[in-house]
Amino acid sequence: MKIEKNKIVFTSILLCILLFITAYAVLVLDSEQGQELEADQIPVPEIMNEQKIYDSKLDAINDMETARPTLAPSVYDEDLLDSTGLYDPELLDKKKMQLVDSIYKQGQMRYSKRTGKTLDGDTLSRSQSRHIKTEKTEEYIGAKETEVASQTLALEHQLFFASHPIETVGSGNSDPIIMVRVDGDQTVKADQRLRMRLIKDAKINNVLIPKNTRIYGFVSFKPNRTLIRIENIDHLPVKFKAYDLEDGSEGIYLRNNFRAEATNEVVNDIVDDINITGMPQIKGVRKVFQRNRRSFRANISDNYKLILKYDKNNFKINLQ
Repeated sequence: MKIEKNKIVFTSILLCILLFITAYAVLVLDSEQGQELEADQIPVPEIMNEQKIYDSKLDAINDMETARPTLAPSVYDEDLLDSTGLYDPELLDKKKMQLVDSIYKQGQMRYSKRTGKTLDGDTLSRSQSRHIKTEKTEEYIGAKETEVASQTLALEHQLFFASHPIETVGSGNSDPIIMVRVDGDQTVKADQRLRMRLIKDAKINNVLIPKNTRIYGFVSFKPNRTLIRIENIDHLPVKFKAYDLEDGSEGIYLRNNFRAEATNEVVNDIVDDINITGMPQIKGVRKVFQRNRRSFRANISDNYKLILKYDKNNFKINLQ
């Protein structure tokens, strides 16, 4: 009958474990038995190193000395090491300067204790006399500066009244954009006025113009546009141009006007060029075209909104 190999391996492992447990138990029991003390016996610790006995005190002292560590010599001069142990190659020069400064301070203190006599017989120290001289110098400088400042101010006044200042129309004290609307349906010709009203309060040349104030602008024409210029608002002289709110361009857009307007412009220029004295036929043609130009009208509807902006071409007025 053959025994299986697995059973043999398992049995051998089990026997090894039992033997290990038995050996460990025997060792533990032996150590516990050795530590048991009798009642009338006091345990005494064992002396590991016995005290060495010397024949003389010199031998004992020599035995106490320990070997001192030997240090390498420093590469720096000890005279150049400061109190913190740092190396400073200028240490000697600094010490000399400190010595000279201390001597100078002591001498200055002695000199300051000396007193001098004034014309009145009163004694003043050197520092007090120096302070008096400084005050006199400052007073003299202040008087000179005041004199120079007065002369400069007088010169500035002369230059100001001799100059011709330029007044700026529509400066920073005015609104950059002013909203207006057309007041009623109107039919206007060239150089006629267009009636408008302010949509909201506006500040012009530091003057507040209330809402719904009437504004009058003068009309002129160019192809597809009706130009409007404003020269006066509530008796206040201004220089404004009207811009269409819809497209942002100058003037009001007029449809189907380009051909007639362009024809009038071109023919008028041609007639001006060929205006020769003694030719009544040309003069008559010129009068016909000028009459047609003056008869041109523009219909502008009510509440048409416009934007007023400063005229850049007439932004400054010379007051000479």
